[in-house]
Amino acid sequence: MHTDIRQGHEIFWQTIGTGPRPALAVHCTLGASQLWGPVLAPLGEQISAIAFDQPNHGQSAPWDATGAAPGAFQTLVTQIAAGFIDRPVDLIGHSFGASVALRIAVAAPEAVRSLTLIEPVLFAAVEGSEKWRELRAHQDHFEAEIAAGNLEAAARGFMGAWGAGVPWEALPEHQRARFITQMPMVGNISAANFEDPGRICRPDGIEAIDAPVMLIHGDKSPAIVPEVCEAIAARLSDVGTACIPGGGHMLPVTHAQQVTDLIGLNLERS
Repeated sequence: MHTDIRQGHEIFWQTIGTGPRPALAVHCTLGASQLWGPVLAPLGEQISAIAFDQPNHGQSAPWDATGAAPGAFQTLVTQIAAGFIDRPVDLIGHSFGASVALRIAVAAPEAVRSLTLIEPVLFAAVEGSEKWRELRAHQDHFEAEIAAGNLEAAARGFMGAWGAGVPWEALPEHQRARFITQMPMVGNISAANFEDPGRICRPDGIEAIDAPVMLIHGDKSPAIVPEVCEAIAARLSDVGTACIPGGGHMLPVTHAQQVTDLIGLNLERS
């Protein structure tokens, strides 16, 4: 386990596994690197996976969203993640982390040996669809709550839609308090999912990825997620898709073994 300065921020990171293949795992919003342990440890003879805590998550230093441009956090995390890559890696991302992983793969396809995207939330990939319009209305309400300072209401709504299914009242008090303070950051992140500041969806961008890609979602995921997976898959030449029965958005937590097996399948393809 290590802590050092990356992109001007104190970042905690760890390595999971001792295998010969370098890997990099990027966690979801409000998650932490420790969530990857149960998923990646069983693959430890194949990969050595770096998992880091994003700023304002886990054991990394805080990040202040005040005055930050929409999507600034996605850019920062992408830069931090890219700094861990010095040869082609097996790149794995969950939720917002999948957007970061995809942004790296589009910018530098040669840096990616395989790409596994779990529950990607790049809503810009389906801009204008019926599900996109429905979610955009929820996003507008979410942003209004944050702007008005109603951070607890924003946190309740966010965790209800994108959490692991645990009722808000059942979460530990310290966890609820942390989620509430993180809502301005979450607003910055969620804006990027719609606005695509890194131009991940640009013409011929996703198409340039030549590594094997695995797209994973649950059959109880938010309705837009399978649509995002389908839209991304349609632009790739070497892609597999998987739907995990009974799974919602937090698959690495609730269905770790199935996620491990699917990552393993993608490793075999590269």
